[in-house]
Amino acid sequence: MAVTQMAAELKAAGQDVIGLGAGEPDFDTPAHICEAGIAAIKAGDTRYTAVDGTVALKDAIIAKFRRDNAIEYGRDQILVSSGAKQTCFNLAAAVLNPGDEAVIPAPYWVSYPDMVLLADGEPVIVPTGPETGYKITPDQLAAAINERTRLVFLNSPSNPSGAAYTRAELVALGEVLKQHPDIVIGTDDMYEHIYWADEPFCSLVTACPDLYGQTVTINGVSKAYAMTGWRIGYCGGPKPIIAAMRKLQGQSTSNPTSISQAASVAALNGDQNCVAEMVKAFKARHDFIVAALNDMPGISCLPGAGTFYAFPDCREAIAALGLADDTALSEQLLKRAGVAVVPGSAFGSPGHIRLSFACSLETLQDAASRMRKMLII
Repeated sequence: MAVTQMAAELKAAGQDVIGLGAGEPDFDTPAHICEAGIAAIKAGDTRYTAVDGTVALKDAIIAKFRRDNAIEYGRDQILVSSGAKQTCFNLAAAVLNPGDEAVIPAPYWVSYPDMVLLADGEPVIVPTGPETGYKITPDQLAAAINERTRLVFLNSPSNPSGAAYTRAELVALGEVLKQHPDIVIGTDDMYEHIYWADEPFCSLVTACPDLYGQTVTINGVSKAYAMTGWRIGYCGGPKPIIAAMRKLQGQSTSNPTSISQAASVAALNGDQNCVAEMVKAFKARHDFIVAALNDMPGISCLPGAGTFYAFPDCREAIAALGLADDTALSEQLLKRAGVAVVPGSAFGSPGHIRLSFACSLETLQDAASRMRKMLII
């Protein structure tokens, strides 16, 4: 968002800037979802709801978990929040005491470490790179765990790398986690449906049913349904943890917006073809930008399994240009090429940049051309 704001300011000053920083779909919210929100307003559905979400939305979430992930939850195991960011924050605050550690594979979504710090916990960052496909290995996970470990965050498909764990990889990680029943796992599946790998998407509990009592499965409507501004996230998990998260939410924001909840029921229960159409466009953009990045000097980019981000390794380009780091490269791309990207160090992976391809193919083509011209020495 900071990069997007900077790009907007430069545009306002008359500069020609292409913003590839924003992490939100460029599509409008599908019409039937909007209509459900409008109908809720007209019906007077504008009052407080239960802190943890309406019965209708909880039931839609339960049906979604059953349909897509083969996971069974009851209503008292579901919490609806004002975005999955709040869900993750609630989880950290609910389970971490001062001095507890949370294992976070890098690259990570930027908010995980700060959420842990705000809960008086200590983030333990486990770096990964292209050699492991930007995914933590069982050996790395086992080495990071000690008697103070209380929480592990997993994000698949990943923001920023686009990498997704296979069922076999999740089973292997699960073998490590089963040895530590006091550890809670927060599995962030926000990009579950923006996915195109050959193997079907698999959530952790789907692969490892034995971890059901340790895992909070996190998701939301923001990305798959182009509903970022509606602010609805949700999770399913063990009753005691969900109860603690609900109590925290009751003393902070209380219930999510009633209108957004009504729209989310329509999103989860309705025709899913709108998602497939968006994913088709994202996949075409992904294929273009990954190929274009790999054709640039000093840039190497692994293909992603999903999301709408590319996460190229730029270390050779940074060295060739005589720049200090990925932040300096990002600044040069903005100033000299008019392309706004996010430095990889923000995600715990120095030497990389994140590009969002939630924009038109024509815009991506223009951005890639500008970047290539700047990188040619």
